[in-house]
Amino acid sequence: MRWLTVTLWFVLSGAALALDPSEMLEDPALEAQARELDHALRCVVCQSESVASSNAQWAVDTRRVIREQVAAGQTNAQITDFFVERYGEFVLMNPRVSGSNWLLWAAGPLMLLMAAIMGFVYLRGRSTAPAVMDAGLNEAETRRLREIMDE
Repeated sequence: MRWLTVTLWFVLSGAALALDPSEMLEDPALEAQARELDHALRCVVCQSESVASSNAQWAVDTRRVIREQVAAGQTNAQITDFFVERYGEFVLMNPRVSGSNWLLWAAGPLMLLMAAIMGFVYLRGRSTAPAVMDAGLNEAETRRLREIMDE
């Protein structure tokens, strides 16, 4: 149990130390805007973490650039577009629903709809299928059965 506690402490402390206090902006409103952007952008080195929780040098540099642009008066959309121009939509934690990736957004619901339709058609076909009637044994089968039973 102790190893779990130690592991959990290291994981949580690493995430907490991702943002160095010296990186923070003095204005709380601007810092809130910068943190929102930190969580909206993906670290291209780690690929599964946001810039806010990554300790990679790229993420540190990105947080610095974000704060410089926020301090310069750039909007969230302008800053996001700045990073998308350089790194593509992969840099966004939640990619936009536009262009060629709309199919990716629609694939899950479309597949669910197709499965529901196929299931409905299958069940409907089973319920309307004619029942197979047992015709019984013909004369040759009845004779053979009596021979086997008499033995």
